Amino acid sequence: MPVPGYDPEFADIEAGRERWRQRYAEARAAGQVRDADFTTLSGAEVEPVYGPAPGETVRDFERIGWPGEFPYTRGLHATGYRGRTWTIRQFAGFGNAEQTNERYKMILARGGGGLSVAFDMPTLMGRDSDDPRSLGEVGHCGVAIDSAADMDVLFRDIPLEQVTTSMTISGPAVPIFCMYLVAAERQGADIGRLNGTLQTDIFKEYIAQKEWLFAPEPHLRLIGDLMEFCAHRIPAYKPLSVSGYHIREAGATAAQELAFTLADGFGYVELGLSRGLDVEKFAPGLSFFFDAHVDFFEEIAKFRAARRIWARWMRDVYGARTAKAQWLRFHTQTAGVSLTAQQPDNNVVRTAVEALAAVLGGTNSLHTNALDEVLALPSERAAQIALRTQQVIMEETGVTNVADPLGGSWYVEALTDRVEAEAERIFDRIKDMARLAVPSGEHPVGEMTSGILRGIEDGWFTGEIADAAFAYQQALEKGDKRMVGVNCHTDSSSDDLEILRISHEVEREQHRVLGERRAHRDRSTVERTLAEMVEVARGDGNLIEPMMAAVRAEATLGEICDALRAEWGVYTEPARF
Repeated sequence: MPVPGYDPEFADIEAGRERWRQRYAEARAAGQVRDADFTTLSGAEVEPVYGPAPGETVRDFERIGWPGEFPYTRGLHATGYRGRTWTIRQFAGFGNAEQTNERYKMILARGGGGLSVAFDMPTLMGRDSDDPRSLGEVGHCGVAIDSAADMDVLFRDIPLEQVTTSMTISGPAVPIFCMYLVAAERQGADIGRLNGTLQTDIFKEYIAQKEWLFAPEPHLRLIGDLMEFCAHRIPAYKPLSVSGYHIREAGATAAQELAFTLADGFGYVELGLSRGLDVEKFAPGLSFFFDAHVDFFEEIAKFRAARRIWARWMRDVYGARTAKAQWLRFHTQTAGVSLTAQQPDNNVVRTAVEALAAVLGGTNSLHTNALDEVLALPSERAAQIALRTQQVIMEETGVTNVADPLGGSWYVEALTDRVEAEAERIFDRIKDMARLAVPSGEHPVGEMTSGILRGIEDGWFTGEIADAAFAYQQALEKGDKRMVGVNCHTDSSSDDLEILRISHEVEREQHRVLGERRAHRDRSTVERTLAEMVEVARGDGNLIEPMMAAVRAEATLGEICDALRAEWGVYTEPARF
């Protein structure tokens, strides 16, 4: 199966080995290698990386290479996890801000390295908790956030300058980000020093998750404003986390997840370039979010292919010359869709296997699902088991000793090539759609962006995912693919789990608090700042500062989003039969 060529200069194994040795020595001299015991349980010393024997030749070695060197198949850093282990970042949020704040403190106290915010459905849709359409959903799949006051409570006693925070939200991501910034200001933080990630990936909403607010063009305008603001004001913050997770959970194959996600990423690069931003400065602020499914070796291959595809495209197509602008940094979450309600204790095993695949694929941060997430939000006990799963892998298994320990495996390298080639064919299909959408070739943002927008409008992405999901479901029902406890090794016994239940009292209390906050704010200031925000939305000015002014006045999420809906309209997905 053909794959794109790479630079012959990286095919020289011995020259590459020497460059790796030099980079590793420099990192060690700079104190960038952890002071740890890098031996096996039997006491055997292990090398930081392994490669071909001296004098051995390996065909197409330039596609594999050495850690820390283009095309980064084997990792971004010469040190691998000897330099820095992945960040344990457990996704959490339920009920109201106070309840979630307590869960965050528990995660941090028990060794979590960062926070990842899960929002409830009304928040994800840009609605207030007392909106009639929010009835029965408040706090049930994440935390309810109505205003900056809720954000204050969410991060109470958690210094935002010191904790990296990821927020998984796309449709109303920008107003939620403004609330986060205002909460940081109220803590006395220097917002220029904040570090974290905002998802903001609106393409995957149209493709898979279906939680948009407006048509694609206004959303892209908001994302462009956000990219500009972060580039100039918060350089360490990552304003976009391009998500393949939701695409895979909707039923996509590994290659589709990879290709759709990277294509979306290329679209955002084109957006940044169209805004006049320097690719060397904004590209390091892009990150990715992948699924780790249960097919162990295919997932490892997918992660390795992702790094080298992104590096090659960023250099050869978008002109990135520095390593950091070519790097693909990614967070991983184990596959929720692989969990089963039947025999739920088996989910601990599935999650451990998936987490190990993510680690062997070189993830930068990781969330492990809890065994009961197929039934409800995680209980405290289940959340702790999920956290300990990562800690066992990190502390006991030796996987952090060696960079890319499966590099050079015939099977893994063949799978990496295969997934890459499949992704490239999908890129070609998206570019074909771009040519149909813009026959002149004068793309308003860029070629990949035009192809994505055409694919969304035609329902092509949704159709491809639906076909893949249907094929997998048929394979399960026929028994061609096996799932323990579902279509093999079944039993009639049931496991009663103590699951987390969100009381409807949470919703009533959120309504009460929201009503009190509205009553005690300066209504004229709210109305003025919202009007000023809408006026900027009518033009081409950057919306972040006007939106922050409305947030400081305690305008609610629903009020901000409704004001923009009134200006920009709403979007209805085209029907596909």
